[in-house]
Amino acid sequence: MRMIRFPSEADMIPRLPALLTATLLLLAAPLLSAQDTPPPRAVPLDLADKEGNYAPLPPKTDLDANLRIQICLDENNFGPGYLDGKIGEFGKKAASVYNQINGIPVGNYHRLIEASQKRVPEPYTTYTIKEEDLKFVTANLPSNPPEQAKTKYLGYRNLLEFTAERFHTSDEFLQQINGKNLYGLAPGSVVKVPNISPFELENWAKHVQFKTEGPQASHSVVVDIRARVAIFFDDQNRPIASFPITPGRPKFIQFGEWKVTNMVSTPTFRWDKSMLEEGKRSDSFYELPLGPNNPVGIMWCGTSRSGIGLHGTPTPHTIGRAESHGCIRLANWDAVRLPGLLRPGSRVIIR
Repeated sequence: MRMIRFPSEADMIPRLPALLTATLLLLAAPLLSAQDTPPPRAVPLDLADKEGNYAPLPPKTDLDANLRIQICLDENNFGPGYLDGKIGEFGKKAASVYNQINGIPVGNYHRLIEASQKRVPEPYTTYTIKEEDLKFVTANLPSNPPEQAKTKYLGYRNLLEFTAERFHTSDEFLQQINGKNLYGLAPGSVVKVPNISPFELENWAKHVQFKTEGPQASHSVVVDIRARVAIFFDDQNRPIASFPITPGRPKFIQFGEWKVTNMVSTPTFRWDKSMLEEGKRSDSFYELPLGPNNPVGIMWCGTSRSGIGLHGTPTPHTIGRAESHGCIRLANWDAVRLPGLLRPGSRVIIR
């Protein structure tokens, strides 16, 4: 099983993907200095398969082939959504971009299929539940803020939820590929999982304020509200990553350009009903503790637009499918990559 080490504040540098990434973009900016470079421009891409092309994506019934493609895209910072053996909207966008970058006609996915077979020969591996995994589970996790504020840690509801997020997938898919109910997982249980570099919460930076340093501060991100995708660029406006997102409610969306002002791992959250519903702070709020089921997940990336940021989520299965109160939500396994892509000072363009 391939493993990924989540870096500390000192050594977090970008992981440049092998597949240059984007979702709704064609690069159209001159190579200027980072200070003078205009923001990246985005244009729609045709995501539909073209009749007559000889290598479409595998059929929906070929679960393993589609899972290989999802894993290949995810490992290279193309966000396909959660892994489920189905090439859905976000997987098709990522696959289409891969073709366009490589000069391959839309609908001809022969090279991507070959790459996935070479890089992911076995789409599954196994994970053995460990005793120490229990520390990330909060038994009887409350669902309402007043009760959550009384807990010390907003952990996973059970070991199934822990394992699903660890391997970028869902409870349902794990139970499907294991052929049984997994809600009784315990230390020593062996679970069949997607063969992806796992999100290891135990190795994630704790209570770290990421500073303005390194090349990431000159990077930018374009948040495409309609496409529900965040596209990351280096200081030369070259795409380096793309992840599906859930945008804020239309009444809270502020189109324009902002700056990243702060970044913190494993944040707490000030739950304020007035702020969430009306965008105005009040004196009635609850301070919610950290944890993967915190409303902002395991990462907060604040912007110069007060109260608006990019962050993780306790509900990764809703990414791209539900509105947030105002921020830009990513799955926790994607949010952990933010410090390698952005830092305070980075541009945030919302379109």
